[in-house]
Amino acid sequence: MLLTLEGLDGSGKTTAWRALRDRYPDAVFTREPTDSWYGEAVARSIADADADPLAELFLYTADHADHLSRVIRPALDEGSLVVSDRYSDSRIAYQAATLADHLDDPLGYVRSIHEPFSRPPDTTLYLDVDPDTAAERSGGTNKFERADYLSVVRENYERLLADDPERFVRIDATQPPQAVLDDVLDAADRLI
Repeated sequence: MLLTLEGLDGSGKTTAWRALRDRYPDAVFTREPTDSWYGEAVARSIADADADPLAELFLYTADHADHLSRVIRPALDEGSLVVSDRYSDSRIAYQAATLADHLDDPLGYVRSIHEPFSRPPDTTLYLDVDPDTAAERSGGTNKFERADYLSVVRENYERLLADDPERFVRIDATQPPQAVLDDVLDAADRLI
């Protein structure tokens, strides 16, 4: 089973990922961007306010492809539970927001790139928080952590949820941290 954690920056994904790691120590825990050289290229791009959005999309896509072949597919083939902090939905939601001024249907375009090769998650826990709270929590340390940008990202996530409601479990990430973690662990326990 592939379980992914998604949401805006500052929604608590990584904290939830750590809590799940404590609950399911035999699972494979991973994240995107990865710590591979592809992921390092993504990190450099994130730090570059002038990075070309289309080039950036393909850096993320290369990192995802490598992640699938190196980590995700082998672990799933062995029958392991795989939990990923961010996955393809992040790329679709975030990169479509970045490409909004460059393409007519950026969300459809980013999806079309991934569909032929990506492995969809079995379940996605979506930690839902409003863009202002997300920007405040994340500290606005990079170009993806501004409230106006996150507003478009959230709209993209909402489209993803509407298109595949069976896969997503929405968790109110505006609650106190322990309540969010309790909801994440309860949802995971029911699903796994």
